[in-house]
Amino acid sequence: MATIHVYGPLGAGHVNPTLGIVAELVRRGHTVTYWAPRMFSARILETGARFEPVTSTWEQHGGGPPQMHGREFTRAMGLLLDETTAMVPQLDQAPRPDLVLHDGTLAWWGRILAHRWGVPAVETWPNFVGNEHWSMNAYTKITPLSPRFLWQVLRIGRYLRSQGIRDVGGFLQGRLAAARLVTIPRAFQFAGDTFTDWEFVGPALTERSFQAEWAPPSGDLPVLLVSLGTAYNARPEFFRMVLASAAERPWHVVLAIGDQVDPGSLGPVPANVEIHRQAPQLAVLRHARAFVTHAGMGSTMEAIDHQVPMVAVPQMVEQRANADRLAQLGLGRGLDPEHLDAPSLWEAVDAVAEDPEVRGELARMRGECVAAGGAPRAADVIERVLAGR
Repeated sequence: MATIHVYGPLGAGHVNPTLGIVAELVRRGHTVTYWAPRMFSARILETGARFEPVTSTWEQHGGGPPQMHGREFTRAMGLLLDETTAMVPQLDQAPRPDLVLHDGTLAWWGRILAHRWGVPAVETWPNFVGNEHWSMNAYTKITPLSPRFLWQVLRIGRYLRSQGIRDVGGFLQGRLAAARLVTIPRAFQFAGDTFTDWEFVGPALTERSFQAEWAPPSGDLPVLLVSLGTAYNARPEFFRMVLASAAERPWHVVLAIGDQVDPGSLGPVPANVEIHRQAPQLAVLRHARAFVTHAGMGSTMEAIDHQVPMVAVPQMVEQRANADRLAQLGLGRGLDPEHLDAPSLWEAVDAVAEDPEVRGELARMRGECVAAGGAPRAADVIERVLAGR
């Protein structure tokens, strides 16, 4: 059996998709240690892996997360480089593992450490991936010749060369990895059939017993889950709109507002609404008739798994791409958050909840997720890499 080091960044949408894979590796007898910010300790320990806390520079960063397009994308590159240079010294004194498993989008330090130790790296990608046929550039709209962008590329290249890595493009795209696991089904990926060197293993969900259980109240009102995720949720005006209009609607609303909004500032809470900082999302989805979501990829996959129609209200560019794709595939509707009012929101909720075609497409896409193989398929790929090391 192998010794595996796992690295996750400060982002639930990047840690949660790895949990089922880690649990499967532990089940197969591998020795797995997971380094991540302390806030993720309970969910990681639930997998059976050993947990080691790290200190993220992003925990003290003000101004909110970057918006990941234009100048904000360039700022995000700088923040990620700063995080990487802070993480590597925290982690490089651990004993050399047989393999590194890490988030490919954000946990660049996994690539650095695998290179330093001379061991294979397997990456998890919980989002759309890109090639010559489709990429997020259509959404991020960066200017490659921008002086700010070029400066960040220069900084990244200088750091990578100091670590003995000269293929900057290969590093940034994860091409140096022994395998890249995409935790969505190929059928959900834009231009999915054109990706020949990625493993689309689909979502690897866990039960998340670290979260509270939830059951709907007595009565026959259908359940509506409303959440803008864990990062881009500082939207008090959106939550006020939901609260102000919910009393007139025949729904029981579970409203997850996150930790950036004061619930006392949102106004009166109707009897058919319950407010949570963080709702036990999987437990609520088991009972939900519809889901108003930011369209984060993790939440999107969870809604598909539970076959819950979605109304997408994206808050950043990756979520806009997700919203476009789920609407294109008939899994729900996407709404423009900049021109959103209560009537249009509730009209969309009622429409998707009663649409048999949406239900049918959700069932089909759930079948694609199951066929992709999930955690067992991912573990098979990792063990194949280990066998060939």
